[in-house]
Order: sequence, then structure tokens, then C-alpha cells
Amino acid sequence: MATFGFIGTGNMGGALARAARKRLSGGEILLANRTAAKAEELAEELGCQAADNAAVAAKADYIFLGVKPYLVAGLMEEIGPVLAARKGRFVLVSMAAALTISDLRARGCGDWPLIRIMPNTPSAIGEGVIFYTCDGVTPEEEAGFLENMAGAGRLLPLDDHLMDAGSAVAGCGPAFVDLFIEAMADGGVACGLTRPMALECAAQTLIGAARLMLETGRHPGALKDAVCSPSGATIQGVRALEAGGFRSAVMEAVIAAYEKSAEMK
Repeated sequence: MATFGFIGTGNMGGALARAARKRLSGGEILLANRTAAKAEELAEELGCQAADNAAVAAKADYIFLGVKPYLVAGLMEEIGPVLAARKGRFVLVSMAAALTISDLRARGCGDWPLIRIMPNTPSAIGEGVIFYTCDGVTPEEEAGFLENMAGAGRLLPLDDHLMDAGSAVAGCGPAFVDLFIEAMADGGVACGLTRPMALECAAQTLIGAARLMLETGRHPGALKDAVCSPSGATIQGVRALEAGGFRSAVMEAVIAAYEKSAEMK
């Protein structure tokens, strides 16, 4: 089995480490973080090994760069000599938002095999969306990555130039969905439900509707129509959402996130 090393164990790095632990033993995962105590805490939780950046760079077969985009160049300057001294192959895995393959190579990733990923936070519980694109990676290395990260959720190949668009939907999307769940629950409370009941009901309804679409393959518009009986309650609710600009607001949120990603390069 391959060794996965994570440099940066924040929300996303921690989520992917938890996903990797579903397939890999604790001895096959190395965790490093700028605040060492944070990596040590996660290592204790997962039964993994805490390390420093140099150790991850020296030992891991897949090295996850879980730092902010503006920190990538400094990190690569730090670990570059360690990587250059290695004899065998390894794969760099970047989750830095907005940085393309060429951006990453210009910031110190050189000619080493590289996978760029755009994951989201539900990866921590195996329900994530992880877009990925490879450069200089062998089919065997790609297969190893996919096999050992399968516990994160759906891994979807996507062209490098579309990564920002994918991230605007799936990466930022959980926050948009959380707002929708909270708003649905607020409506339930206004109608008399307790807060815990309203939150559970709203969340499970969203899960159920999403699974129904994915598992049946039916268009969401058709599924919406199936719930909207003539002169019924649902169509009146849909009317209220449309009057409030619901669809336009969601589209504008995705576009705003996409445009911000472009500014972050």
C-alpha cells in the first residue's frame, strides 16, 4: 500500500486524512501542520503518525499540499531540496484553490508528477465531491490515488481550466446548502416545529431529494413537477421562491464564487 502524507491538517486536509484512513492503515498516513499540536491531535484521533514537513516530503508516496494558495511557493521552497534528493517516484497532490497546474509548477512543483484536486468538506464523511486532474502521473499512480481516496466520496476527473467552475459549485456549495437548510428550518419553526425537529427534517429532506435525483437519473425539474399537484401547497411555495428570485440568487452565488477564485490566482 502507498503512504499518504498531509502537509496541512486544517478543515480540508483533515477531511481528506479521515477519508484516507478508511482505506489505509495508521502507519501509512503521515500528518504535518504548521501548528504541530493540531497534527498530533488528529494523528491521535486517527491512529496515524504525526511528522514535520520534511519527513512527509521524504517518505510519502502521495504528498498532499494542504496550504493556502499564497503559501504554496514558500512550502515548495522549504521541501523542494528534500524532494530533489529522493530516488523513487512520488506524487504531489495540491488542493490550493485557484492555482492551475501551470501555476503550481511555477511556484516550485517543478516537473514532478502532480494531481490537482478540488475537494469539499463532506469528504470527511464519505459524501464529498473531489474533482481532480493529473499531469505527469502514470495510470498506476492515478489508480492508487483513486483507490485510496474512494472513502472521500465521488472522485470526478475534470479539465484543469474547469476546476474553478467545479469548485464554485461543489467546493463552495456546502455553505450555500447549509444556508438553505437553516432557512428551511426557520420556516418550520415559524410554523410550530421545534428547532431540533425542523433542522433534522430539513436536512433529511435535502439528502432524500438529492439521492432520489442521483439514483433515478431524473432531471430535478421533473422531480419538482412530480411534487407540485394542481392548486396544491407545493406549487404555491415554488411560486414564493420564484418571486423572491431564488434561482437567480443561487446562480449569482455560484458565479460570484467563481469570479473570486479567478481573483485569487
